[in-house]
Amino acid sequence: MAEAATNGPFRDARQDEDAGAAFVLESKGKWWHAGFHLTTAIVGPTILTLPYAFRGLGWGIGFLCLTVMGVVTFYSYYLMSLVLDHCEKAGRRHIRFRELAADVLGSGWMFYFVIFIQTAINTGISIGAILLAGECLQIMYSELSPSGSLKLYHFIAMVTAVMIALSQFPTFHSLRHINLVSLLLSLGYTFLVVGACIHAGTSENAPPKDYSLESSESTRVFNAFTSISIIAAIFGNGILPEIQATLAPPATGKMLKGLLMCYTVIFFTFYSAAVSGYWVFGNKSNSNILKSLMPDEGPSLAPVPVLGLAVIFVLLQLFAIGLVYSQVAYEIMEKQSADVNQGIFSKRNLIPRIILRSLYVILCGFFAAMLPFFGDINGVVGAIGFIPLDFILPMLLYNMTFKPSKSSFIYWINNSIIIVFTGAGLMGAFSSTRKLVLDAKEFKLFSSDVVD
Repeated sequence: MAEAATNGPFRDARQDEDAGAAFVLESKGKWWHAGFHLTTAIVGPTILTLPYAFRGLGWGIGFLCLTVMGVVTFYSYYLMSLVLDHCEKAGRRHIRFRELAADVLGSGWMFYFVIFIQTAINTGISIGAILLAGECLQIMYSELSPSGSLKLYHFIAMVTAVMIALSQFPTFHSLRHINLVSLLLSLGYTFLVVGACIHAGTSENAPPKDYSLESSESTRVFNAFTSISIIAAIFGNGILPEIQATLAPPATGKMLKGLLMCYTVIFFTFYSAAVSGYWVFGNKSNSNILKSLMPDEGPSLAPVPVLGLAVIFVLLQLFAIGLVYSQVAYEIMEKQSADVNQGIFSKRNLIPRIILRSLYVILCGFFAAMLPFFGDINGVVGAIGFIPLDFILPMLLYNMTFKPSKSSFIYWINNSIIIVFTGAGLMGAFSSTRKLVLDAKEFKLFSSDVVD
């Protein structure tokens, strides 16, 4: 009876609980589980793009942007967790980003805006994870069988088959052990790549180091905003309310501990990958530093077993990332298709889950095979999607919820972040679209080569 009394307010807040909430967003987790989920959502193979982002900014501005993005996103996610805690204490526990935004901002269109942006980001990352995992398999295959006949889309099909099986984990919470392994994998391949970069930079075959920026001022500006968009997308996740939803109530204060765990990993991985990669390759850095270490022509610049192990770690983590970013789609499906009054593994709920999730993964796999230039498209999605969800809405939600005085420091900090990142998002979207157009001549459907 005491337990029922304790949990009463949270049960009231979820009295209209649907299958998406009861099953996919099951609230049973500890703060460290949230830390595992957050780390998997943020610290992924995209950190190997950081030297490429520095290429458009240089050492000083690159360090500044990386640090500012880290501070702002931590602050942003912390504010959002405070808003979620406040709503929970008021008896309105929100477990979906779209419902939180619509409730606090009091606008029906905001619900559809958030769900559209979230769906674009999550589906985009799911497609990208399958594409990159297929590319990892292709890299290993080409090393073992240089004249082999298998194409990229064959490896994408293999990855898709594995993802279909993994997609049947019924709840976000059930991924906690997978995401712990994902956290360890991110540390593993980061330090392997850092070691490989140090080896490459100190070897006799070290590439010449040139850190100069483009000579054209307009090109420098466009490259800088593209780089800012890349860093913003790397720090983004767009699913913090759904991650906080996995915490057992009351969730107050738990998310901060999860954030601190996540950003500790971020500190060690982001800076080491950015510095070591840019130090070795400078303005010749590839969009994936592993490709710089394994050039198409000439020998590898680091021991092949080290690079091979790093590729395997990246491949394994991509499965976890694909799973995490599919959860919002699965929650939407389950809300419409499942019966909350029957068991999570009942035939009534199991068969639709298998069919719908398998179809979703197959669709993502099809687009990954068809669009091997998806990295350019993701750059646009990142600028348009991550910046509103992770850099603008949290500040707006905090100001609307807690109503700080217009003369207070926090009010002006929040509004300044909104203004600056709105401008950065617009410029980033423009420069990313420009790159998409410039690279269009290299695009080929179902190609076996990924366009950088």
